[in-house]
Amino acid sequence: MARNNENNNDNRGKMSLEEAGRKGGEATAKNHDRDFYKEIGRKGGEATAKKHDRDFYEEIGRKGGEATAKNHDRDFYEEIGRKGGEARAKQDGNNNNNN
Repeated sequence: MARNNENNNDNRGKMSLEEAGRKGGEATAKNHDRDFYKEIGRKGGEATAKKHDRDFYEEIGRKGGEATAKNHDRDFYEEIGRKGGEARAKQDGNNNNNN
């Protein structure tokens, strides 16, 4: 028990890693715009693609699909299918007008 009290005393006045991360994220959000986040996302995606192969992406896709299936019902899939179909129809309509 004494050891726990010592650890607690050592941390007085210091913020947790979680708090520091939150504050840092808020400061970054205040100082940067949407393009900044798009750029770091692009760079992160490129770095990940260099480090991982097709099997990696298949595995995370499978896991994501399984998690989605556990958390959503038939209505969810009907709704996203409808929205996807509508978006595709708009896209196809725009492409036909440009020809």
